[in-house]
Amino acid sequence: MTWIAIKMLTGDRAKYLGIIAGITFAALLIAQQASIAIGLLLRTTAHIQDITDADIWVMDPNVQFIDELKPLSENDLHRVRGVPGVAWAVRIYKGQGRLKLAVGQLDKKKAKYQQSIVLGLDDATMVGAPREILLGSLADLRKPDAVIIDESGYRYLWPNEPLAVGRELEMNDHRAVIVGICKASETFQTFPIFYCLYHQAIRYVPQERKVMSAILVGAEEGVSHEEVCRRIMAQTALPPLSVPARGGGKGESDPLRPGLKALTHEQFIRSTLMYFVRRTGIVVNFGITVSLGFLVGCAVAGQTFYTFTLENLPQFGSLKAMGASNLRIVGMVLTQALMAGLIGYGLGIGAAALFGEMMMASSRLAFYMPWQVLAGTAAAVGIIVVLSSLVSIYKVLVLEPAAVFR
Repeated sequence: MTWIAIKMLTGDRAKYLGIIAGITFAALLIAQQASIAIGLLLRTTAHIQDITDADIWVMDPNVQFIDELKPLSENDLHRVRGVPGVAWAVRIYKGQGRLKLAVGQLDKKKAKYQQSIVLGLDDATMVGAPREILLGSLADLRKPDAVIIDESGYRYLWPNEPLAVGRELEMNDHRAVIVGICKASETFQTFPIFYCLYHQAIRYVPQERKVMSAILVGAEEGVSHEEVCRRIMAQTALPPLSVPARGGGKGESDPLRPGLKALTHEQFIRSTLMYFVRRTGIVVNFGITVSLGFLVGCAVAGQTFYTFTLENLPQFGSLKAMGASNLRIVGMVLTQALMAGLIGYGLGIGAAALFGEMMMASSRLAFYMPWQVLAGTAAAVGIIVVLSSLVSIYKVLVLEPAAVFR
C-alpha cells in the first residue's frame, strides 16, 4: 500500500511539485526569518560574548543590558575584591566616542565624524582583549596613544583598502594610532570598535565624575559563579538611610539599599537578549513574517493536496471496494503527505542554510541558525502537513466505494 500511495502522489507531476513547492517555500521563509531574527538579537550581546575571560559582570543595580552600563566608583572595585570567592576583579570601560579621521585619510564622500565604540581594558591584565589579532600585536597596546580596531570597522572607515597599521585618528581632541586589527563579533550598532588601555579610554570620551563602566570578576576555583554573585550583591548592599521626620520627631529609616548587580556571563547575555525582546519590535516583526510563511504554506499545500485527493477519489474508492479498511486508506494519505513534507522541509532548510552561507561574507546581514530553528521549522512543517491532510482524509473516509462504479 505504501508503494501504491507513493506512485499515486508522483503520478501527477504538476500537483506533486506544487505541494512540495508550497512546503519548501514555507520552510524556507520560517527558517530564514527566524535565523535572521536570532542573529540580530545575538548581535546585541556581541561584547559579552567576546569577553570570555570573566566569569561574572558586576554593574550598577539598575542596568538592564550591555549598552546601559552606568559608571561605578573606584570604591566599588575595592569592595568587590574583598568579597569571599572572588579570585580577581578588574575594571573595564565601555562607551561611545566620536572620531575624526586625520588629514589626508578622509574620503570626501564620507562624513567628517564617525561614532565609535571604545573599550578600555585593565592596564595591568588587559582582561577582555580581542582573541584573534589579524595584524599587529596585543602588546602594542602599551605604546603611547595606541588602539586596536576591529576588521569590520577598519573596512568601513577605509573601504577597498588593504589592512594596515599606523593610521592616525582623533578622538575627543586626542591622537589615536592604530597598532593592530582584530576580529570581533558584529554589534547591533555596527560602529567601529576600538580597544585600548583603561587610562587611554577615559581620555577618548567626554569626562565624567565616574568613568568605570563595569567590573569583570573571576571566581575562585570550586566556588559556583551563582554563589559568588549572591555574595557580591549581599556584601555591597548599602546601609539604610535615615530620613528625618517632619516637625522634629523621630526619623525613619529606609530599607536596606540594594548592592551592585552581579550576573554570570550567561545571565548577562540572557538579560540583554530579554531587554531587546521586550522593548523592541524585532521579535514581533519577524514573528509576523514567519506566521505569514506558515499560513502561505498551509494554503498552498492544503489546496493542492486537496485537489490531488479529489482527483484520486476513484482510486481510493476502488481500494475500499477491494477490502481496504479506512485505517489503511488514511495511512496512505498520511504517507503521501509525510513524503511531500520531508522533501519540502529538506529543500527549504537547505535553501535557507545556503542563503545564510552566501551572506556570511557580508557583515550587514545577521544570520544564525541553531538547532532550535531546525526543530521549530520541522514542527511547523509537520503542522502544515497534518492540516493539509485533514480535509483530504475526511473526503476519503466519507467516500462510498459503490460511488466510483456508478
